[in-house]
Amino acid sequence: MLKLLAVVRGFVCACGFVWLWAWVVTSVRPLDARLGLDLPVWLQVPGLLLAIVGAVIDLWCVGAFALVGQGTPAPFDAPREFVGVGLYRYVRNPMYLGAIAVISGAGLMLRSPSAVAVAGLFALLAHAFALLHEEPALERRFGESYRRYKASVNRWLPRRPRRAV
Repeated sequence: MLKLLAVVRGFVCACGFVWLWAWVVTSVRPLDARLGLDLPVWLQVPGLLLAIVGAVIDLWCVGAFALVGQGTPAPFDAPREFVGVGLYRYVRNPMYLGAIAVISGAGLMLRSPSAVAVAGLFALLAHAFALLHEEPALERRFGESYRRYKASVNRWLPRRPRRAV
């Protein structure tokens, strides 16, 4: 029952983030006319595929947060247990990478340079947030086990995990 509750909380939280980023992408589209840039039509299909891949990544991560971590991506309902399984074995921030893919893909699909720029801005904000807040907070909370994890898994570039020294 607790796992089901965690999954429901994770799903609700994920829907909230999707709504937020959909609103942001929609809100910046009027800027496209001012930029005077047109994205080619052929980018719509790759954009759709990129958005789908990003959504699958994010759903996978939300599931891991709910089932393993017993929490959600929201800071007010963070996982209670450390999540270093699934995609987190290959990269420390797969959920951010998935979100960047969704936002970029939506921008390409909508042929909106402003939305693509939002993806770039989100990437910079995610990097700053991970570096300045999340990682120090995880080190304080999980100590040596998180430091070992950090030493063996890249922050942004996925790769096979290496053994911590």
